[in-house]
Amino acid sequence: MKHIITAAALALTAVAASAGPTCTAPKDSWKPEAQFQQELKDQGYSIRNFKVTKGQCYEIYGTDKTGKKVEIYFDPATGRAIESK
Repeated sequence: MKHIITAAALALTAVAASAGPTCTAPKDSWKPEAQFQQELKDQGYSIRNFKVTKGQCYEIYGTDKTGKKVEIYFDPATGRAIESK
């Protein structure tokens, strides 16, 4: 039983560690998704996937202007990149 509890705790820790950042801006202050995506495209990003994360941040998967693959989390209110992988 002790091994099962330990394994479950480790699994939960791994999930929490892989979770992205948390954004706290109220939704009424967020940039509209379409506008924000267009701003990124204007900067040279190609967006393969765009989503709102569980932590209430904008996240993109795609490529930058040099063709490098990117995964970036953004503050939805300011548009500032807050984490990239």
